[in-house]
Amino acid sequence: MFEPTADYAPSPARYEGMTYNRCGRSGLKLPAVSLGFWHNFGDHTPLETMKRLVFTAFDHGITHFDLANNYGPEPGAAERNAGYLLHRYFARHRDELIVSTKAGYEMWPGPYGDLGSRKYLLASLDQSLERLGLDYVDIFYHHRMDPETPLEETMGALAQAVSSGKALYVGLSNYDGPTLERAAAILRDMRVPFVINQNRYNIFDRTVERNGLKETARRLGLGLITFSPLDQGLLTDRYLDGVPADSRIAADGRFLQRSALTEARLAQIRRLNDLAAGRGQTLAEMALAWLLRDGAVTSVLVGASRPAQILDDLKALENTAFTDEEIRLIDEISRD
Repeated sequence: MFEPTADYAPSPARYEGMTYNRCGRSGLKLPAVSLGFWHNFGDHTPLETMKRLVFTAFDHGITHFDLANNYGPEPGAAERNAGYLLHRYFARHRDELIVSTKAGYEMWPGPYGDLGSRKYLLASLDQSLERLGLDYVDIFYHHRMDPETPLEETMGALAQAVSSGKALYVGLSNYDGPTLERAAAILRDMRVPFVINQNRYNIFDRTVERNGLKETARRLGLGLITFSPLDQGLLTDRYLDGVPADSRIAADGRFLQRSALTEARLAQIRRLNDLAAGRGQTLAEMALAWLLRDGAVTSVLVGASRPAQILDDLKALENTAFTDEEIRLIDEISRD
């Protein structure tokens, strides 16, 4: 356990510029922009960089830190590093933070190390809490659908996570609309505080619209938090003039490869960039604002390797209103 230090004093104005949205019909509020620990909190990132990222986020009202057991590299590293940061610098502010984690991908060898069994989910949660150095997380997610485990078993494990005091709320990640509906009914019968779904969603990826997830979540009064809102950097001005040497494509091809940057995609990006400029926004700002435009999305999860990226993302909150014509043009441009 790390002893808290007094060498970080958060901004007293940290809540003044942030929008906080309720997760559906629950009492839980999340900041419109949340910080994801997926890419930049593994052991390859210097501690000083991680400190600057979380300080910048919290100083500007980002109270939600999103993790998963397999975030790294290596798997588990992001939670371990988050645990250090939380205890070293945020021990006095725990009740101002929402800390979430997930389980549902492989974490250890053998038949009990992945997906949705009760044994795996509850063991993984215990391991996550140990790495984080916390008694509980605010939200515990099942990370992806598991066709080989009865849905009742997976939902029962989430119920036990809450009843044991190790999670305050539960969520589902990477589900589709029909499975969400079945899962929600099970959790409702067990009186489990299921409040949020986490899914990939951006201007280029409309899967949650096609598979019913977005409409079902809204109808059931559940929140929706979206990851990859900038499509791993494609929905920015980063690649308009080629591939920079320090870009994600050039430096880390795990999640965005050169093959994604086709001439057709570049043409779409340029047209969207022109539309954003007409709104007085960068493409990244418009892409985030587009997600928050209609109230269906509770929060957008952003990743950052530099504090300036967080500050740039927050500018999206200055204008989340779109005309019907702007929405029509975005739909037209982004259509494959």
